[in-house]
Amino acid sequence: MMEERVTVSSKQGTLVGVRQQTVTRFSAIPFGQAPVGALRFKAPVPAEWSGTLDCTKRGPVAPQLPSRLARAVGDFEAEQSEDCLHLTVWTPAVGPKLRPVVVWLHGGAWQSGGGAIDWYCGASLAEKGDVVVVAPNYRLGALGWLYVPGQVANLGLLDQEAAIDWIVENIEDFGGDPDQITVMGQSAGASSIACLLARQPKFKRAIIQSASLGRGFWPAAQGALLGELLLEAAGATSLEHARRLPYDAFLVAQQAAPVVQALNAEKTGRALFCPVVDGEILPLDLDAALHNATGKADVLIGYTLNEMAAFPGWEINEASQCVGDEVFGARSRQWAADASAKGRNAWLYRFDYAPTKQFGACHCIELPFVFDALPTYDQAPMLASAKKEDLAVLTAQLQGAWIAFIRGGSPLWQGYPHLKIFE
Repeated sequence: MMEERVTVSSKQGTLVGVRQQTVTRFSAIPFGQAPVGALRFKAPVPAEWSGTLDCTKRGPVAPQLPSRLARAVGDFEAEQSEDCLHLTVWTPAVGPKLRPVVVWLHGGAWQSGGGAIDWYCGASLAEKGDVVVVAPNYRLGALGWLYVPGQVANLGLLDQEAAIDWIVENIEDFGGDPDQITVMGQSAGASSIACLLARQPKFKRAIIQSASLGRGFWPAAQGALLGELLLEAAGATSLEHARRLPYDAFLVAQQAAPVVQALNAEKTGRALFCPVVDGEILPLDLDAALHNATGKADVLIGYTLNEMAAFPGWEINEASQCVGDEVFGARSRQWAADASAKGRNAWLYRFDYAPTKQFGACHCIELPFVFDALPTYDQAPMLASAKKEDLAVLTAQLQGAWIAFIRGGSPLWQGYPHLKIFE
């Protein structure tokens, strides 16, 4: 079957996408200039282009190592490039009708994943919900989250903001309504949403899935120490020297013994890379800012029953359940409570579907259902014993709820303190 080409005229030029059945996809749209050379370790700079842009082919993801959750979730293959500040748009139509928009921020401990992978194809959500889906990449690992005192911190967070800024300015060209934006994220992407809400968000609805808010974020001193060790392990004698190194040097460095030892010595369980409380991009009293942030958006928030089972070294037992609730569950419930107390609509859920004994309802297990992307998880051990009829029912339930929320309504159950359980 021939794929139909669809064009969109924007402020910068013409974009050419591809229509597949009822949804048109525009891939690898640049929202930021390639953060290479002098722009490496710098805040994102808006992309500049003109003429005609071919957006029919999937773009690269940020440089990364394989995910530490591959034992549960499986893995994916994708081209990697430092020139990764792109986003993908799926839209039912580019005509004058404006639809609600959902922006997807992927997880991966701020060091793996990407908006441009099949796991997060937005076609099903766009078609079934009559919404516009946007999935940006953001910088990962040292290239996005290295902290050097005196330099701009949290570049990956600024990338996410830059993508949202682009969406606000351009999404009408793709049939999206910039006044109806929901930002949706899981794991690192969900925690990033909390940080975005602690700043000056341009959205008023959020879907927060399995945010590790109970771990907190790096204080500046620890972030600086880890950054110093990482630059040393990469062989960088200065930040200017670090800008000239191949990006592989940083991927190797994040596995270096001094870096790993320093991370383990922290005993917080935090990822090597995560937002740093630097006092500029994120305020020093971040707890107060996050509490205030709960009043800035209506929220659909939740977690899975056996979060920790996906992570290396963990199995389902009393200890892992306690840690999982401390890291993911308790703070999700508190966010819903605080949002509700501040007059926001808040809906709380827990995902309990557990098709295997080993992984149970582990971290990430709801994602195939949200995106209706089960075929792309056919090698995922966490779904090894799943029954097709269960998968179909859960997909309909989750997508129906998420779409109802994205479209501005209730996700089909009572608000906080009610806890909706998917099983």
